[in-house]
Amino acid sequence: MPEYTIYQADAFTNKLFGGNPAAVIPLEKWLDDVLMQQIAAENNLAETVFFVPKGGGYHIRWFTPELEIDLCGHATLASAFILYEYLGYTKSQLLFYSKSGELVITRHGDKFQLNFPSRMPVRVSDYPAELLKGLGITDPLGVYKSRDYVVELATEKDVLNISIDVSLLNQIDTIGIIVTAPGNNCDFVSRFFAPNCGIPEDPVTGSAHSTLIPFWAEKLNKDTLHAKQLSKRGGELWCENLGNRVTMSGNCVFYMKGEIRV
Repeated sequence: MPEYTIYQADAFTNKLFGGNPAAVIPLEKWLDDVLMQQIAAENNLAETVFFVPKGGGYHIRWFTPELEIDLCGHATLASAFILYEYLGYTKSQLLFYSKSGELVITRHGDKFQLNFPSRMPVRVSDYPAELLKGLGITDPLGVYKSRDYVVELATEKDVLNISIDVSLLNQIDTIGIIVTAPGNNCDFVSRFFAPNCGIPEDPVTGSAHSTLIPFWAEKLNKDTLHAKQLSKRGGELWCENLGNRVTMSGNCVFYMKGEIRV
């Protein structure tokens, strides 16, 4: 029975059991898609990430317990961390090929900077009634849409006080739902819910910041931003708006290495 090495690391944090855990499985060639999805379901983390060598970089794919997604920040950060710290990668930059195009990762000391596509949301008035009901919100400052819905609230406390109804949010045809507001001790805060992907609340969501960074850069009239995600585990990101691209940087902490037999 074939064996594969599996790593697990906590991303967007400098503390073990903080940030967002990701399972990282390096491969020499792709496994069957069904098998990769089964492994992700068995791991039952927000993301299991697989990558194979391609050219001077790697082809990367991300799976939630329910489905493959087009972009994931924390698992990309975890992959870079494992490559640099445990698999002998030494180049100044790391290139991933993905469903969302080329992603360049740069190491700066103990932080890894992700260069992702920008996904500016557009204000919408025609959105499912289940969205606000499922969040327990009656008076948002605005509702927006990119890949995910974005619900803007007035204060950090409002974001912290959100209590979701998963049965209602499950009825919305979208990858994720972002709730965001200005931060008390940072530029902005957020939470991210993706019940349709098997993730009621994601601890720290890099792909959501592809939308949040341009959104808050325009609102605050500044391109360098400090963000926090207010999940129970908590996460912290240092961000920059570059127009059609964004960068987000964070730390990563090793948790475990093992073997799977499938």
